[in-house]
Amino acid sequence: MRRMSGEPRNSRIQREVMQLILDRRLQTGAPLPTEAELMEDLGVSRNSVREALKALQALDIVEIRHGYGTYVGQASLTPLVDGLTFRTLVQLHDDTGALAEILQIREVLEEGLIRRVAATLTEAELDRLEAVVVRMEAVGEGGRPFPELDREFHELLYASLGNALVPQLLGAFWTVFRRVSGARGWTDDPAPEVTVRRHRDIVTALRARDVEGAQRAMAVHFRGIEARAAQESRGVG
Repeated sequence: MRRMSGEPRNSRIQREVMQLILDRRLQTGAPLPTEAELMEDLGVSRNSVREALKALQALDIVEIRHGYGTYVGQASLTPLVDGLTFRTLVQLHDDTGALAEILQIREVLEEGLIRRVAATLTEAELDRLEAVVVRMEAVGEGGRPFPELDREFHELLYASLGNALVPQLLGAFWTVFRRVSGARGWTDDPAPEVTVRRHRDIVTALRARDVEGAQRAMAVHFRGIEARAAQESRGVG
């Protein structure tokens, strides 16, 4: 394999292992060559191979099953979630600002996505979204939070796109927000009926095939999340 001058040795070995996976068209769960085979193929020591594999395991690119071998990993967004969570929490004096950045990215993503699905959602799909809102309302009336229903709504909203990366990205941003909220001891929205109304406004606009209205409703929803996070960070509830 071609070696890049000036590239750190461990980084180069990681890159070459990834290239080996690509060249051999190995799929998730497929076994990788043994350490001895990798040593020979890459021309490096056993320790170098092990260090590279451990680094790739942290990225979920490989999975080391002790006693069994090394396999191609899921290449999930878990490292992204962990990194964003840490990045937000480490900003002790402005973690709300860091969280707002994440919310803004998700808002832009969803406003673009909702424009794509607004004209194509079927009545059956809209009925399923409405059913989630009804469940939100029932849970909220019982005085309980409904974060999982909120997540289900947003993932269901874009399911018709058939894009597997969309729910993964939305789930990543959602998980970061929940982790940061939990770490900071922020409470759930004290007015769940507001959250219910914002989601119902989205469905209402979609039923009317009002693309601009759906985008506005989504923007209002995210502005509310940002405002709530800012209130919680100041101890205002």
